[in-house]
Amino acid sequence: MLRQVLHRGLRTCFSRLGHFIASHPVFFASAPVLISILLGASFSRYQVEESVEHLLAPQHSLAKIERNLVNSLFPVNRSKHRLYSDLQTPGRYGRVIVTSFQKANMLDQHHTDLILKLHAAVTRIQVPRPGFNYTFAHICILNNDKTCIVDDIVHVLEELKNARATNRTNFAITYPITHLKDGRAVYNGHQLGGVTVHSKDRVKSAEAVQLTYYLQSINSLNDMVAERWESSFCDTVRLFQKSNGKVKMYPYTSSSLREDFQKTSRVSERYLVTSLILVATMAILCCSMQDCVRSKPWLGLLGLVTISLATLTAAGIINLTGGKYNSTFLGVPFVMLGHGLYGTFEMLSSWRKTREDQHVKERTAAVYADSMLSFSLTTAMYLVTFGIGASPFTNIEAARIFCCNSCIAIFFNYLYVLSFYGSSLVFTGYIENNYQHSIFCRKVPKPEALQEKPAWYRFLLTARFSEDTADGEEANTYESHLLVCFLKRYYCDWITNTYVKPFVVLFYLIYISFALMGYLQVSEGSDLSNIVATATQTIEYTTAQQKYFSNYSPVIGFYIYESIEYWNTSVQEDVLEYTKGFVRISWFESYLNYLRKLNMTTGLPKKNFTDMLRNSFLKAPQFSHFQEDIIFSKKYNDEVDVVASRMFLVAKTMETNREELYDLLETLRRLSVTSKVKFIVFNPSFVYMDRYASSLGAPLHNSCISALFLLFFSAFLVADSLINVWLTLTVVSVEFGVIGFMTLWKVELDCISVLCLIYGINYTIDNCAPLLSTFVLGKDFTRTKWVKNALEVHGVAILQSYLCYLVGLIPLAAVPSNLTCTLFRCLFLIAFVTFFHCFAILPVILTFLPPSKKKRKEKKNPENREEIECVEMVDIDSTRVVDQITTV
Repeated sequence: MLRQVLHRGLRTCFSRLGHFIASHPVFFASAPVLISILLGASFSRYQVEESVEHLLAPQHSLAKIERNLVNSLFPVNRSKHRLYSDLQTPGRYGRVIVTSFQKANMLDQHHTDLILKLHAAVTRIQVPRPGFNYTFAHICILNNDKTCIVDDIVHVLEELKNARATNRTNFAITYPITHLKDGRAVYNGHQLGGVTVHSKDRVKSAEAVQLTYYLQSINSLNDMVAERWESSFCDTVRLFQKSNGKVKMYPYTSSSLREDFQKTSRVSERYLVTSLILVATMAILCCSMQDCVRSKPWLGLLGLVTISLATLTAAGIINLTGGKYNSTFLGVPFVMLGHGLYGTFEMLSSWRKTREDQHVKERTAAVYADSMLSFSLTTAMYLVTFGIGASPFTNIEAARIFCCNSCIAIFFNYLYVLSFYGSSLVFTGYIENNYQHSIFCRKVPKPEALQEKPAWYRFLLTARFSEDTADGEEANTYESHLLVCFLKRYYCDWITNTYVKPFVVLFYLIYISFALMGYLQVSEGSDLSNIVATATQTIEYTTAQQKYFSNYSPVIGFYIYESIEYWNTSVQEDVLEYTKGFVRISWFESYLNYLRKLNMTTGLPKKNFTDMLRNSFLKAPQFSHFQEDIIFSKKYNDEVDVVASRMFLVAKTMETNREELYDLLETLRRLSVTSKVKFIVFNPSFVYMDRYASSLGAPLHNSCISALFLLFFSAFLVADSLINVWLTLTVVSVEFGVIGFMTLWKVELDCISVLCLIYGINYTIDNCAPLLSTFVLGKDFTRTKWVKNALEVHGVAILQSYLCYLVGLIPLAAVPSNLTCTLFRCLFLIAFVTFFHCFAILPVILTFLPPSKKKRKEKKNPENREEIECVEMVDIDSTRVVDQITTV
């Protein structure tokens, strides 16, 4: 009883609100426009988010803490002989993969000379600045002898060239570790790709070679010069390839990911304009009908204008509050499109149910009472689910900003639908009541005045006047609308046909089966190439890297951050046991083996160990670079102690297999907790991977909980709690199907797809809630009758919004970007699966599942009397009178 009272009270409030807005339409139509212009004007000076890590890496992760610890122990400027790919930060760099179209050997004489010429051309790149031209020598990482440090593969190729020039045949390159003439062992697993080896790991051929050039960025001027050098680097590589057409080169810099991520917005502009035009056209067509008075094409267009004003207002607020734009914001207009258009079409559908002889204010009040309650509840659902996603509980910044922007846009869309669109409905209502043309606003003449006009003129001014309509036909004045006619005359009877129902149920079982098959194959997508435009340096370089350099994992730093007894044989064995199964590419292994030999032969005590460190070990030429991998401290008695040390490891794994790399990271972390030696492992890519699954799923998990909570809470607001039970089951079915089918469509669970799934919860509630509400609250007729009635009342609005939404998504499929491709596939599946449930699954299942619809027979009692109307009729001859008795 309380629910019914509350329900009626809310309907009364919305009815009064509609009457008030209809009394002041000019104010409520102009205020949203002025607010949007004032707030949206600030968006003309928007800022773009530059840091991809800030957007897509988990904000609170163990990897960032480990990176800070590594930076404090081994600063970058201390590690001159370690390339940044082996360290804790990539910094500024330029990279190029050189390969051949014909899979030629990159180590033969021709290609070796070509690669060295490319290296010489890169080192001659100049960046002009006022008064000085910077070259690679001015901004490179310097060695102790003040020369630039370059990739070890360059030294290998130079030695190979010299060996051929002097006809030396004893020079051999081994893989993945080779030795230079100065005795250094260097790792080339990430510099040589597509390697074919002889016995004893001797390289026979290599299909690709990768060169890396690392730059300094110690201050703002240096960073600006390095950024311009990266741009010149890409131009130089492209020009070099044009002059050497038989080789293929893939340049890549530290700025490539950021630029290609932002490029999605630029390449999407014309497609979004096309989408806007298509949606506007479809909205106009969906609101048009042959009757030129009752047709509402302007309302279809003004519905889209309402959504645009809300989106512009939200963008202005985000910009004024210091927010920065990023490419994930491309999904916000489509979130608004699905919610906003359905609300406007539902209001238009309610308008068709009002009586034409009523005043416009009364009709508007009836529209608000009929449609605004469900629209308010679905808007509240949007605000709660996206509000939870915008909270600090969300660990991915891109998801948090997207949800925050969506919340603001949806809130203003709700206000603008109440005010701007409601006022537009009032204006078109006056046009209709005055029998003016819905497009040209001209008074429509009566049919007898159009007899002498051409056929096309009569067609444009076709209208149905009230005096030409019988009382029983008044409710059918809108049946000339194509979608209304289709649903009422054809589809409702067909979908509830007894012979159609078994096929729908069978089709639903097939749907569940394929969804389950895809659900069991869900994979996490932490690959950053999934968020950039397709024809870009990032995609080309990543594809080449995965093809040629995926034999070994990224270099993993193994850092011991405590003073341990390195002279103890058991400690040495423990450290080597922890790194068992890895390729060690550091002098640390040689150091441990050296100590083990000394212990086995002499039983080296601590005093001799410190003397050896101070006198002989650190001065040995074979350990000349070891000081970069160990930190010493002197005590008061002139003893040397080891504070921290490191080595670098490479696992024999597939770099493209993110799950395998993530499992490797978790295994090493568990080992670091249980081991006797305190150590950490780190690689720059761990920042994106660390706790990515939990960080990614948190917004969806929290949104689902909040949605279920709101559905439970709103059970006390709706007239029947069974509505929320059916709604929950429908949402679960839709989300389950979307997750399964998007996996089968090769869409991974990444930031974009998770945001779409959050939107899918609300989109399903948006479309299914009014349908279920009408069915559950219906009484006195059979289930089939109320299914038909629900489809007739709300099916037109659902179909109109779906058609507009679908044509808006189609141009998105053509955008050359992985981000928009994921966006299109997820949103299309959400729309299609929801449409399938609204027009097929629910209409069939509701005909034989609760609630029951028992037809109540009215009891006859003496108080019920029949009114008799007697009409006296006289025949032509006036000889007899006939009484015609009619029961009213």
